[in-house]
Amino acid sequence: MDAFYLHLLRSCASLPHVAAVHAHIARAHPAASLFLRNSLLAAYCRLGGPLPAARLLDEMPRRNSVSFNLLIDAYSRAGLADRSLGTFARARATRVKPDRFTYAAALAACSRAGDVRAGKAVHALAVLEGLAEGVFVSNSIVSMYARCEDMDEARRAFDVACEHDDVSWNSLLSGYVRAGAREEALKVFALMCRCGTGWNSFALGSVIKCCASSVDIAGDIAEVVHGCVLKAGLDTDVFLASAMIDMYAKKGALSYAVALFKSVREPNVIVFNAMIAGFCRDEAEVAKEVTVEALSLYSELLRRGMQPTEFTFSSVVRACNLAAEFGFGKQIHGQLLKHSIQGDDYIGSALIDLYSNSGCTEDGYRCFRSLYKQDIVTWTSMISGFVQNELFEKALRLFQELLCYGLKPDLFTISSVMNACASLAVARTGEQIQCLATKSGFDRFTVMGNSCVHMYARSGDVGAATLRFQEMESRDVVSWSAVISSHAQHGCARDALRLFSEMMNAKVVPNEITFLGVLTACSHGGLVDEGLRYYEIMNKEYGLAPSIKHCTCVVDLLGRAGRLGDAEAVIRDSGFHDDPVVWRSLLASCRIHGDMERGQLVADRIMELEPTSSASYVILYNMYLDAGELSLASKTRDLMKERGVKKEPGLSWIELKSGVHSFVAGDKSHPESNAIYKKLSEMLSKIEKPANTGNVSRESNDVSSREQNLEGCHSEKLAVAFGMIHLPQSAPIRVMKNLRVCRDCHSTMKLISGSENREIILRDAIRFHHFRGGACSCGDYW
Repeated sequence: MDAFYLHLLRSCASLPHVAAVHAHIARAHPAASLFLRNSLLAAYCRLGGPLPAARLLDEMPRRNSVSFNLLIDAYSRAGLADRSLGTFARARATRVKPDRFTYAAALAACSRAGDVRAGKAVHALAVLEGLAEGVFVSNSIVSMYARCEDMDEARRAFDVACEHDDVSWNSLLSGYVRAGAREEALKVFALMCRCGTGWNSFALGSVIKCCASSVDIAGDIAEVVHGCVLKAGLDTDVFLASAMIDMYAKKGALSYAVALFKSVREPNVIVFNAMIAGFCRDEAEVAKEVTVEALSLYSELLRRGMQPTEFTFSSVVRACNLAAEFGFGKQIHGQLLKHSIQGDDYIGSALIDLYSNSGCTEDGYRCFRSLYKQDIVTWTSMISGFVQNELFEKALRLFQELLCYGLKPDLFTISSVMNACASLAVARTGEQIQCLATKSGFDRFTVMGNSCVHMYARSGDVGAATLRFQEMESRDVVSWSAVISSHAQHGCARDALRLFSEMMNAKVVPNEITFLGVLTACSHGGLVDEGLRYYEIMNKEYGLAPSIKHCTCVVDLLGRAGRLGDAEAVIRDSGFHDDPVVWRSLLASCRIHGDMERGQLVADRIMELEPTSSASYVILYNMYLDAGELSLASKTRDLMKERGVKKEPGLSWIELKSGVHSFVAGDKSHPESNAIYKKLSEMLSKIEKPANTGNVSRESNDVSSREQNLEGCHSEKLAVAFGMIHLPQSAPIRVMKNLRVCRDCHSTMKLISGSENREIILRDAIRFHHFRGGACSCGDYW
């Protein structure tokens, strides 16, 4: 009879099936044997039914240790540690004597719950019962402490055990790996080798994971572990093969990983996943050709008829990102939709990065909204995508939405938002985010300090940027580069060079960004000899190859000094003679020094390289106006119209307590427009306009007649007038503009700063201008 019912119970696939067999036994055999009742209890527990199993246990007229062991283990597997331990206590309170399996099940419940205090109590009871000396229970004790991350107690329990087997060593080894004690894990593995303990895939897998996750472990140790795998005859184990591929890829030995992958006779999808992930392990070191191999490998996976997993897709999307294969990435997105796994958060973050890098932020935003679960990683990816594509206001709105949902931003989220504040030059918003970072404990991190320095500098407050730099406990090369660049952009050339000297004394090695800040300082400060010296030592002493930005700084430096021929020679010898940016810098110098002949040749060269850019036409137009060549200026304007070149409209903005206020030339859409124009008229009446006295040449930043008619109320003038109305006398007026400030407005700002006794800070597309007492920090050269 028992054999018949036992066969039925083993064939049951669901709880209703077990319940039906249970009902049949209760009707036909009310006095069933203890063995049959335990088998019924085991069937309930096997199919995830600890509650009906508990009712059955209560109804059983007789029970033994097996009965309780089954229920203790069932509660433990269901995550009901309290009930599991309660059943253990109930077993000890009855006449049934718990055995080693009872204690092993109770210890497993403690380990799953991470309850080391309860585990110690069960450990003590096992010692009192004399069961702790046996290898079965001692292994459970070591495993419990290891899973509860108390490796000191785990090692103590291991050392006092009378006997060790493979499970003992594996429990201790895996515990050290989980705890991140990689050196101790390797010592245990070496001790295993000396004791002659046999290696299995679990132990070797733990050691391989240890080698892969530590940058301190040398590659030769990884090769020794590989040799152990071969010696144990486990080289055909696909689990170990995938782990070793991952290990070699993380160690930078990609050729070893590829060779190992090719040696696997029948690789499964896990092995393919490890190799695909290995090809795109580190974007700073892996070339585009290597990441393309990951895409080829994915195609091979599909040709073999394998089903890609979520990990496969996340790695492939990342490979598309690194290789800039955005078309391939969109095809992968289509396959994700086909497999209905586009809502996975890891894949979603990768897709957001893909579309952000390709400039398709709207598609990335749709991916973000389609995610079932939006964790802080996906929020950060989307915010960073907006910042990367210069959609700074959207980034700030999304950050505000994140806070409204009650999510806690991490360091990377706040750093991205601070970059948005820096680009918009909204210092007040940046200060609020800095307060949030301080409250969250992120202010002690160097990356947070660097973001604050950059934000304050870009917002026109170089004093606050310097103060934040001085408050930083730890400074890296980014910190020094940021504070040097901030002083350079604000025209504080000597202060920038002093900070560079302090950086050298602090034994911090400069990088390309540092030297860019130093050269910018020399350029804005007119320090020709110093600038040329730094440009020379950059390559000779530090081995840094000058970029187009460094070359442009040197051209601007020489152009400021009137050495236009030397500046042109630098361009032709630099290797950047096909880049219009460096030629545009020379054209601006030609205009300032009135070299029309050279300026015409330079302008022709720029228009040849970049025929649709308006900046070169505007500079050439203004140069002709300065020289009184109205016919040539008119021809330049007609050429713009003929080629369909349109100038970017000027936009200025100012941040007050009420928010950010933007203006365009002749803007009358602002609610306080009448008061703004009245205030502007009052300020202009106090000064003698340069245009009327003839102190400066006729100038405009646009070639359209409409702009010239509205020259008296360019956008920056409106923003300054608005600031004068709302800001107290002691507060500086900080205005940002997207284009280079024109001469008329520059002269007007100087005179207003003197007549109104106010400090005006204007950031244009080139640099910061600090107007105080009728003078500007740029020395009238920008």
